[in-house]
Amino acid sequence: MKKYGLSLIILLAILACGFKSTEVKKVEKTVTMETTKIQDSVLRHVVLFKFKDGTSPENIKKVVDAFSALPSKIPQIVGYEWGVNNSPEGLNKGLTHGFLLTFNSEADRDIYLPHPDHKAFGEILGPHLDDVTVLDYWSKTN
Repeated sequence: MKKYGLSLIILLAILACGFKSTEVKKVEKTVTMETTKIQDSVLRHVVLFKFKDGTSPENIKKVVDAFSALPSKIPQIVGYEWGVNNSPEGLNKGLTHGFLLTFNSEADRDIYLPHPDHKAFGEILGPHLDDVTVLDYWSKTN
């Protein structure tokens, strides 16, 4: 009985080592290293609107909805957010709505500006716009 017990333990140890090395080989075959260049800065496109006096909330919503649809139509827009001014400082000069678009390059922004969908948005915005301010900058984290 002891002979078979010792043989069984040795056999199990050999099998365990065999399975373990097989698993390692499988992992070695599936693991690949890929180098990816991480961009440390992005191009921000800030747009601020002042709507004409008397512009209805429904028309403002149409403008916001049309602007918000642009990222799904123009792939060069890699980030988008918007909001309504709530600063207590009173320095907004009538500008009430802010939009922040992100691009990976100036070339991407330059594709966006004359893009037909951007131009179509301008047609929706135009009748309601009193003033606009635009500022583009490369982001910095330091």
